[in-house]
Amino acid sequence: MNAFAGTSAYYRRFRPGIPITLAALLDQAAPTDSPRRLLLPYFDDLIAVDAEPGMLTEAEALLRPSLDTGHRLQLRHALAEDFLPPEGWQPHLVTCGRVFHWLNQPRFLDRLSEYVAPDGVVAVFSDRSLWTAGTPWQQAVREVVQDFLGEQRKAGEGVFSTPGPPYEEVLRASAFSHGTFTVVPVRRQWKISQVLGYLYSTSFAAPHLFGDRRDAFELAVTNALTPFADSGVLTEDNAFTVLTARRPSPPESR
Repeated sequence: MNAFAGTSAYYRRFRPGIPITLAALLDQAAPTDSPRRLLLPYFDDLIAVDAEPGMLTEAEALLRPSLDTGHRLQLRHALAEDFLPPEGWQPHLVTCGRVFHWLNQPRFLDRLSEYVAPDGVVAVFSDRSLWTAGTPWQQAVREVVQDFLGEQRKAGEGVFSTPGPPYEEVLRASAFSHGTFTVVPVRRQWKISQVLGYLYSTSFAAPHLFGDRRDAFELAVTNALTPFADSGVLTEDNAFTVLTARRPSPPESR
C-alpha cells in the first residue's frame, strides 16, 4: 500500500502551505526567462507530478479554479524518478518538499539533469513535522500516536526508513552541485481539530492505521492537547530549510 493512501483529502485541507517569504526566495533563485516554468503565481507554466492518484485529484480541485488564461497546468501520475516532460519542455525551477526523503534521490537528480533548463534551479525544502518537532504539545501528540501505533514511526503499513546522507551531500554529488542554504522561519497557530487533520495527512498517522480505534485516538489527542491550548490555540515556531542548487557555471573561454 502506498504510504500516503487515504490521506489526500486531509493533505489538501490541513497541510500548511509554504510561506510567502519562501515562494519569493524561489522566485529570486530561478532564472527570469519567459515563459517561466513552475511556481504559481510567479511562474506561468506548471507540471505537477505525484505517485498517489488522490493527491492529483486534490491538486486539480485546488489549483485549476485559480488559473487564468496566462497560466498552464498539467498534472501527471508518475514516480518523480521516472517522469519525463513533454519534448522540449525545460523547467526553470523544480521544487521538491518533504517528498525528497521518499525518492531514489540520485536517480531523481540524474533524470532532472536530462531536462531541466541549463540555468535552471532545483529546490529541496522541508520544515519539521509533528513527529520531529520539539515543543511540549507536539511531543504530547507524538506520545499519543506511539501509544496507539507503537514506538517506531510508521510509514503506512511499513516503518519509516532511516534517513540517508544529508541532502547537501546528495546534491553536491549530482549535476546540481552548486548550492545555497537558507532558513525561513515560520510561526503557525493550530486548533486541536486542525492538528488531528494534519496527523491524518501523514504516513505515520494515516486514518486507516487506527481501524476501529479512531474515535479513541481523537479523544486521546484532544485530552493531551487541551492543557497546552491558550484560548483553544496551539502555537508552533517552525522553520523551512531550503537548498537551492544549480549546475556549476562553465569555465570562461579564454
